Amino acid sequence: MRCAIYTRVSPDNQAEKDFSSCEAQEEKIKAFVKSQNNWEVLKVYSDVGYTGANLNRPALQELLQDIKIGKINAVLVYKIDRLTRSPKDFYQLIEIFEKYNVSFISITERFDTSTPAGRLLRNIMLTFAQFERELASERTKDKMLERAKKGMWNGGLVPYGYKRENKKLVINLKEAEVVRLIYDTYVTTGSLFKTYNELKKQEIKDRQGKIFSKSAIHYILRNIVYTGKLNYAGKIYQGIHQPIISEELFNLAQEIHHEKIKTLRVYKDFLLSGLVTCNDCGSIMTPCYTNKRKEEKRTRYYYYRCTKTFKMDWNSCSVRQVNADRLENFIFDNLERISNDKIYLENLVFRLNNDPESGYRSGHELTEESSPLSSQTLQNILKIFLKSLAYQKGIERNLLIKKFIKNILYSKEQIQINLYYSNDFDTFKNSNFPLEIGSGENKKEEGTSVNFSENPQFVLFKMAPRAGLEPATT
Repeated sequence: MRCAIYTRVSPDNQAEKDFSSCEAQEEKIKAFVKSQNNWEVLKVYSDVGYTGANLNRPALQELLQDIKIGKINAVLVYKIDRLTRSPKDFYQLIEIFEKYNVSFISITERFDTSTPAGRLLRNIMLTFAQFERELASERTKDKMLERAKKGMWNGGLVPYGYKRENKKLVINLKEAEVVRLIYDTYVTTGSLFKTYNELKKQEIKDRQGKIFSKSAIHYILRNIVYTGKLNYAGKIYQGIHQPIISEELFNLAQEIHHEKIKTLRVYKDFLLSGLVTCNDCGSIMTPCYTNKRKEEKRTRYYYYRCTKTFKMDWNSCSVRQVNADRLENFIFDNLERISNDKIYLENLVFRLNNDPESGYRSGHELTEESSPLSSQTLQNILKIFLKSLAYQKGIERNLLIKKFIKNILYSKEQIQINLYYSNDFDTFKNSNFPLEIGSGENKKEEGTSVNFSENPQFVLFKMAPRAGLEPATT
């Protein structure tokens, strides 16, 4: 067993230096090691002149690093207080020893975790340590609850409009004027967008020097702290800090918000949710919808909209949004067409295999074991995907799409699709459906499980959007 000896003497204890020096501790521990079978001292770690009240000791930290890389099987000390005088630190060290299967032995106190009795004592001590931690957590929660009941702020990010002084919230006069402007504009116009535009028009910026985002404005409009109250653990308490707005103004803002909540359910199942990225600004295109009335009839239209237009304004991105149904139909119709066009696939695969600028395996070096793309394999994958898609419904359909398509880059000029690709059908995962596709080595019989690769490669498609794919912008 590879043993580490740890010794320590305090900087201000002359008796320790005279009668229990590091050299004396080392000699006694080595004598103990010699009395054991197949034990060897790997290294001696000594902290001369360091207190045992904390773990900030160079030799101890070196010992812990050697434990973590597996060099040591056991740590031996003359007495437990040579390792540490802090019960909290002792429990922490014992947990580290336990994690890396290292025994701990105090030769004078017979504390030995390599024996059943020592491990029992260790487990009892760790149980009490866990109990002590839970008690401390409960005491902290109780203390914070009492502070909230007294109206005291419990820390964290200081709300915009306030500053922190002596652990209390104090009004920041300049920011408070912005908070009042936000509430006044929102209540007057009833529009978050118009409130955002007003701040943008006046060039009012947040603490980071940026124009306020609509999400930041929304948070300010919902934060009850501005009425002089606090929200802690889901309950509202009267605070001791000064309010920036009246409770009546706050409640009026909440009423406007609730009146604007749409009651009509979203029935559209967005198949490409989370996959479409705007190629113009690099933002994710998120599912959304609008309701339009015509002759007392309300119609809902679904879109993938660039998130930059939500955070900033409609003109912040040239792409803006695309009709969801048209985009989905366009992509799947084209994949269906490509899967049946063998000549197109052969040309595509030839280009991907021979053109380093094609984007295939971008950022990765080909090894000798890497095989080129196969047009037959690619065709099989597309047919598997499209056939299985016809059998799936609901969320399973969406999950299946995300296992075949990595992402989609959309612009008005072209649509780029990155597909997962694998030459080895046996490495595919989590897609069980009966198929009979391909021939020779790639042929799969009815009822065979076809799964997805752990480390997929990618195939690049570029499609030019057909006319009318983009919705009219207003």
